[in-house]
Amino acid sequence: MTPFYDARGNIYAVVAPDAVRRRGIELPALASLAAQSRESWALSAIEAFCGWATGTQPPGSKDHRCDGLLVGPFQAAPPFDLLIVNTDGTLAERSGNGLTIFSQSLSEQGLMLADGGCLLRVHHDKTDTLSPVETSVKPAGIDGAQGFWLDLGKPLFGPAAVGAQEVESVMLNNHDVSHVQSLSALSPAWGRSQFVRIGNPHCVTLVTDADALPSTERMREPGLSEGLMRIAYAVPTGAGQPCAAGVNLQWAMLESEGRIMARVFERGEGPTASSGTSASAVACAGWRVGWVKAGAVKVVMPGGTAPILLEEEQGQLSRVRLFGTARLMG
Repeated sequence: MTPFYDARGNIYAVVAPDAVRRRGIELPALASLAAQSRESWALSAIEAFCGWATGTQPPGSKDHRCDGLLVGPFQAAPPFDLLIVNTDGTLAERSGNGLTIFSQSLSEQGLMLADGGCLLRVHHDKTDTLSPVETSVKPAGIDGAQGFWLDLGKPLFGPAAVGAQEVESVMLNNHDVSHVQSLSALSPAWGRSQFVRIGNPHCVTLVTDADALPSTERMREPGLSEGLMRIAYAVPTGAGQPCAAGVNLQWAMLESEGRIMARVFERGEGPTASSGTSASAVACAGWRVGWVKAGAVKVVMPGGTAPILLEEEQGQLSRVRLFGTARLMG
């Protein structure tokens, strides 16, 4: 039986490469080669393990069993290579909740070093960033909850960091941010966004009113869903504008000191209850515009609250860490 794990409302299936091959799917022996040939096997793997048939639901639909498929590890000892397969068959460069789930699976298999953690290497086929994307993971506990700290490295800011084209510069709290015309056309309240790359690309739209945070139900409405997919998804599913490779979308509002509310529309997935890298991008964007200071930040999403640690050196963010827990579903 395929194991499914839940991390803050994100559900992923975890399968070993040999389990994929036993279903008659030709998965290469190396993760790097599997990433390069994902069009030949990824959708078949989604159909086989995620209870979702190609063509029966549109990309981004939540009528399938999970938010994606984690394939790995490709080795018996760290560092561990893996693939993160979205339900539309594309590969993600990084997923905070997905890597938390993968770490939990490694721990249950006795592969996670209890004291030192390990290095995870996510292979992908995107051309705008290097592959694999590496994440250091270490077991830890917060307030009695046992989980993992994920070291997401140093964030990059601005349109160039995510390959965004044809966006205008505007001001927010005396800080330079971006105006994405396609977003503000969907809602006038969505006129100020901060681009962030944390291994994968994000566009965080900063709002001041809770009503401007789109609910999951609203993001699934036909008119808005299609508009968001055109922005978030690369061609051919979307328009790849303003980012040719697509971009993860978030909306953020400062709720109180060190606490930000957020909503997420993921590239390759659509509306999601939570996202670890999205939460990290939201915290970084909040720091960038002066909403929060370096240190502990909590990002509140419908699926749960993500603890983030922002580290600052000489006025720049030098590292972002994300804490997460995961549980095996019955």
